[in-house]
Amino acid sequence: MFKTDSLISVLDRTIMIAICSLLLWGNVTETPFQIEWFVWAQTTAYIITAIFTMVVLSRKAVYNRLKWDRLFFLMILKKSYPFAILILLMTFYNRIDSVMIERLLDNGSLQAGIYAQAYRLLEASNMIAFLFAGLLLPMFAHMLKLKQSITELLRLSYTLLAVPAVIIASIAISFRKEIMELLYHEHVAESSPIFAILMTCFFAISTTYIYGTLLTANGNLKQLNTMALFGMLLNILLNLWLIPKYQAKGAAISSMITQFMTALIQVILCYRIFKLEPNINLILRFLIFSISTLALTFMIGTSGIEWKSGIALSLAVGISISFILKLISIKSMVTILKQGDR
Repeated sequence: MFKTDSLISVLDRTIMIAICSLLLWGNVTETPFQIEWFVWAQTTAYIITAIFTMVVLSRKAVYNRLKWDRLFFLMILKKSYPFAILILLMTFYNRIDSVMIERLLDNGSLQAGIYAQAYRLLEASNMIAFLFAGLLLPMFAHMLKLKQSITELLRLSYTLLAVPAVIIASIAISFRKEIMELLYHEHVAESSPIFAILMTCFFAISTTYIYGTLLTANGNLKQLNTMALFGMLLNILLNLWLIPKYQAKGAAISSMITQFMTALIQVILCYRIFKLEPNINLILRFLIFSISTLALTFMIGTSGIEWKSGIALSLAVGISISFILKLISIKSMVTILKQGDR
């Protein structure tokens, strides 16, 4: 049911986008778009997806009627609580920044708002990595169950996600002011550098989604929870130190350090648990790609070219370099899709 699972993983967002697009541009109402409409659109999308999922499962599952089984319930609870703890701990170090900004500063509400301005595009970008991880989890789990090598799939999936992450981060750094001015009218000067710092986190978050998904598929919840606890404590301590000194920018620096540290820990765990060998050739090519993409994007951003054209050119340059260095290819994308169909 891989294709069905993939469909369900994006169905709610697709429905929500369709409803919101209709309300925004479908000329169905003369009333300005309201936040309540977004809430109702999201709720409707969740309900439709839940009903669709229940219908699919009712046709695939074999049962006569629902019944209460206390032992089975306790077993499910026991096996699922490590996942719940992991999500809780990761939520803490991903979301606690805004709360601490508001509590630690006299102008906390203002600084939290500035931080939120910069954080929104990172959160939107994370959806790409999140959906990618949703596709990879059943692939990794299936291959591990059959005791197949995950090395090639890991390499392909990581480059397919890390390459766009580097390009997006490079564009965000080089065109930070223009992007913030497009989205907001106030506090652009303050939010622009914060936005640049936060968008570098996208690379670390993408790394976490790939290697963390592999560890999850292998059932290494104890190691993941230890890592998440470390990340939460590190983030809190860094926030206590940096926020009073640098305000919202301090929280962004804290988040960047935490994300890269937790990503590195997960990479190390994967290499130790699965006894992976470093691909020196791939690492060198990726370093060349990252440095050249960042440098060329920065040069484009400071060349005086119109910024929208600059972003388009930077995107084309980054993609071209990745193909020249053979980091990604059409063949690798097809390989991922074929792997998922097995």
